[in-house]
Amino acid sequence: MTDAQKTAADTTLRAAGDAPPDLEPAPVPLLEPREGIPSVTATDEALAEIVAAFAAGTGPVAVDAERASGYRYGQRAYLVQLRREGAGSVLVDPVGCPDLSALGDAIDDAEWVLHAATQDLPCLRDIGMVPTRLFDTELAGRLAGFARVGLGAMVENVLGFALEKGHSAVDWSTRPLPEPWLRYAALDVELLVDLRDALEEELERQGKLEWARQEFAAIAAAPPPPPRKDPWRRTSGMHKVRRRRQMAVVRELWTARDQVAQRRDVSPGKVLGDGAIVEAALNLPPNSHALAALPGFGHRMGRRQLEQWQAAVDRARALPDSELPQPGQPLNGPPPPRSWADKDPVAAARLSAARAAVTTLAESLNLPQENLITPDTVRRLCWEPPAEPTLEKVAEVLTGHGARPWQIEQVAPILAEALTANDG
Repeated sequence: MTDAQKTAADTTLRAAGDAPPDLEPAPVPLLEPREGIPSVTATDEALAEIVAAFAAGTGPVAVDAERASGYRYGQRAYLVQLRREGAGSVLVDPVGCPDLSALGDAIDDAEWVLHAATQDLPCLRDIGMVPTRLFDTELAGRLAGFARVGLGAMVENVLGFALEKGHSAVDWSTRPLPEPWLRYAALDVELLVDLRDALEEELERQGKLEWARQEFAAIAAAPPPPPRKDPWRRTSGMHKVRRRRQMAVVRELWTARDQVAQRRDVSPGKVLGDGAIVEAALNLPPNSHALAALPGFGHRMGRRQLEQWQAAVDRARALPDSELPQPGQPLNGPPPPRSWADKDPVAAARLSAARAAVTTLAESLNLPQENLITPDTVRRLCWEPPAEPTLEKVAEVLTGHGARPWQIEQVAPILAEALTANDG
């Protein structure tokens, strides 16, 4: 048994709503990885040794990835950390080793342990690492009812250790990576399997382990998300932009910025801020001199840059009305709930009853409402309920929207009752 496992065995797991002990022992700072800081693997020869070691290892594999969000374009991985019994901890540089499919294959039969898996899986997939089985310690914490589910909080509350989290938002594309960053990265997988084991015990105690297994299986089986439609509409401050011509300015500036950011491999926000894009849209400057007077286009911006952004504004100004974007995005599903009372008062009543029932049940099960059933699924069911809202028909609709069997078992009865009580 590792030191962490001994600590876990002696630590009372406190879910959300549990009162903490009056005299709670201070967490033990975790300062160094058990085997020291691993050297960074950045060559094919060193990678081959790691592949062999992890293929020979036993048990689950702790996996984590570091990105350079806010610094680089996209969400690629700049460091991958793994740990497995019999293989120890490793740090792999995906810049030097861009294809990790051999490593992924070596641990394909193992359960991968990740924290907030959906954040790391896209960048891991890009370098050839795709799990067939996984355990998500963040999601496990949510299902178990913990109020704080960040990795540091979970390790502290469950295992009694304090992780140093000062390097989570650094530029991981930096080369060489400083030793304190490497220590932080190695520690992120140091106790992940210990945390997994303790959470599995807690979920079993609460009767929720099968729920978690269904959730993990759904994450592992999910296909990559499709590209977002009209991503420019998510520009911060977009709610201020009302007119179609102004929307066209946002679209043109967003597209030009994205092309520059991709070419320079920097975060779009470092090329031009969202606030500047919105200001240009609201003011429709006629020339670069007027553009330079707007917030976000200050005196430090060079003439060529100003002309580049003004050209985007000019393109939007010259568009015929037929090519201007339409306000709002095409709805794929029910309208916003705030409009239901006017559009369909009966549906609004159904939604109100369903939401109240889900809230009550989630509280009794000590887990977040969105993990019990997604709000979007509840809205779709209430907007277009089955003609006969029987338990079986409601379950059928929930299945069609991707609800897991455990969710359907829990919520179908209360949703069927809500639909029946407020229909007509």
